[in-house]
Amino acid sequence: MDLNNKRIVITGGAGFLGRHVVEELRRINCNHLFVPRSRDYDLRKLEQVRRLYDEAKPDVFIHLAAVVGGIGANRENPGRFFYENLVMGVELMEQARLRGVEKFVAIGTVCAYPKFTPVPFKEDDLWNGYPEETNAPYGLAKKMLLVQAQAYREQYGLNAIYLLPVNLYGPWDSFDPARSHVIPALIKKCVDAVESRAATVEVWGTGAASREFLYVEDCARGIVLATRHYDRALPVNLGAGHEIKIRELAQLIARLTGFKGEIIWDATKPDGQPRRVLDVSRAEREFGFRATTPFEAGLKRTIEWYRQTLLS
Repeated sequence: MDLNNKRIVITGGAGFLGRHVVEELRRINCNHLFVPRSRDYDLRKLEQVRRLYDEAKPDVFIHLAAVVGGIGANRENPGRFFYENLVMGVELMEQARLRGVEKFVAIGTVCAYPKFTPVPFKEDDLWNGYPEETNAPYGLAKKMLLVQAQAYREQYGLNAIYLLPVNLYGPWDSFDPARSHVIPALIKKCVDAVESRAATVEVWGTGAASREFLYVEDCARGIVLATRHYDRALPVNLGAGHEIKIRELAQLIARLTGFKGEIIWDATKPDGQPRRVLDVSRAEREFGFRATTPFEAGLKRTIEWYRQTLLS
């Protein structure tokens, strides 16, 4: 698909991932972009979803908006995270179908995978068990977008695709302790400890769980590549293809931030899913996506952005 002259709506386009997707679209000379803001459109309400479509008249719709957070936020808001993510996706895709949108790009979550998925996670394993309990409501709500996309493709011919990014990190991430994921949380703890000369930082869990992380600019490039080149019903993982234990991650971030104190692990808090690393071969095969940012380089850029932007 040639996107240059298409009217493209990007929900969540002012957020963490969305900013980078908008930048990537502009980089390839897409000039007809519409980024709805939550203060102007409440996408949980059907009449406002309809108004968005009336006003933006999209040819292509990229749905990135989500109500999301780390393990703590998921434990405190299971009902809200389920309902708000589900209703947004359902109504946005239904209006795309009714209005003849040329392509709908739905962004899922690695939280949709079963808790004990064999490593590396293959897309065919998505339905082989229940997600990890702390984020299951969020993960299942987002997984329903895959069901809807496949059903609408089969019955109505809607060109809807579904992408599954792994945990993201990078500039513009949320460093709010109530919402942040593990990398921004660790960066904030370590940088703040350096600034205050604290002797310790406390981290949730045992550190034994492992995670895969994808630099946000790489993810944005993958989403745009898929929007241009991928037109099939099968879900597609977007990841970097390697994992790191949380304990090793904390030590790495401590070194990169200059924190030389002690890391204290709070084993009364949950680790979440035991392991998480994706099989990324389908994305490379179908639309030529491969992550290119070395992990340590991406972490350094993120730490620098945090110090310059949030501490200035």
